[in-house]
Amino acid sequence: MVKRYLERFYVGLIILFLYAPILILITLSFNQSKSRAKWGGFTLHWYRELFQNEAIMNALYTTLIIALLSALIATIIGTTAAIAMNSMKRTPRMIMMGITNIPMLNADIVTGISLMLIFVALRYTLGFSSVLMAHITFNIPYVILSVMPKLKQLNPHTFEAALDLGASPVYAFFKVILPDIFPGVLSGFFLAFTMSLDDFVITHFTKGPEINTLSTKIYTEVRKGIKPEIYALSTLMFITVLILLILINRRNAEKKAPVRKA
Repeated sequence: MVKRYLERFYVGLIILFLYAPILILITLSFNQSKSRAKWGGFTLHWYRELFQNEAIMNALYTTLIIALLSALIATIIGTTAAIAMNSMKRTPRMIMMGITNIPMLNADIVTGISLMLIFVALRYTLGFSSVLMAHITFNIPYVILSVMPKLKQLNPHTFEAALDLGASPVYAFFKVILPDIFPGVLSGFFLAFTMSLDDFVITHFTKGPEINTLSTKIYTEVRKGIKPEIYALSTLMFITVLILLILINRRNAEKKAPVRKA
């Protein structure tokens, strides 16, 4: 009994250290006073100020466009790569999976500096396109990781049966293969979108001076001094990422749930 209470206390302590700063940040975003040590009453003023800030709104638009485009392109490339690797023999497939997992295992700062050096070596101007290509690069492995398990669950004979019945390979793919792996493709898209939305380090090294995402904009503003609008912006980012992760985990749980026979 004592051991159980100690375990609960230990877990509660970890949760407190992890989420107490976030709860304080969310609370301060509704604080009417600019002081972090004094509660001045509940207000939505800082959220109104946030949406009237043109620089932050431009950073928001840039973040959403980059996240959507990078997630979409990475989903297409990652799904195609997963299908190609799934058709390989065991040893080449394992080697390719190891190579594609490198961006996930690498520290973000290593990936960011490496991509920056490539762009500099190619004399490529850092800006919107460089950030987009960087996000596509580190998003592809997450898509492959989401699609590959669905491909392993496929029955290869259904595709062959479609070909025997006169379907072309492209038509058979869209009518037979894609519907079965679509949950994995969708999970990969949401995961890529979330990773792109939340990225700072890689974006910081691959962006130009004329472009800012929300994460880099927050970093720039905090260096000048913390404003209450930043609390509101950070709260919205946290809630958005939290909702996306809940949707991804719920979809994964539904996929793993056993199907009941009537």
